[in-house]
Amino acid sequence: LQKLIHLLQATDDPLIQEQALITLSNSAAFSVNQDIIRNLDGLSVIGGMLSDCVPKVQEKALNALNNLSMNIKNQEEIQVYITQVCRTVESAPLNSDLQLAGLRLLTNMSVTSDYHQKMINSIPCFLHLLSEGTERTQIQVLKVLVNLSANPAMTRHLLRAQV
Repeated sequence: LQKLIHLLQATDDPLIQEQALITLSNSAAFSVNQDIIRNLDGLSVIGGMLSDCVPKVQEKALNALNNLSMNIKNQEEIQVYITQVCRTVESAPLNSDLQLAGLRLLTNMSVTSDYHQKMINSIPCFLHLLSEGTERTQIQVLKVLVNLSANPAMTRHLLRAQV
């Protein structure tokens, strides 16, 4: 895991970055690896890949963070990327794998109300995706919206959203 994280930092080759991110994502299926990746500062390295100009690299980074977000301690670190993930969801091509990867991460990060405030500005986008997206996109957006709606503090924001 340490070598993969170092490889991500050392290379500019998008194909190598994608493969390293896929491997880290698969490794994150095991809770012990989630802790190891966090302790090796892997979350910030993977999070840095969200700014990459190659959409496939961004998508693989989102998938890795999604798997890593199943851990509460990891969520505490991943939450700094929520606004960036929301922007990615808004700017990604409609129904793209990149958009869906962002929505999946937002779904996991919205299971508890801890980070709902960071998603308020994206509610109009979520509602737009609900009306314009394919069934896959709609289902993923609904998961985020259901999580947000479970928080009474979000009611006003959900009802006042300009669509």
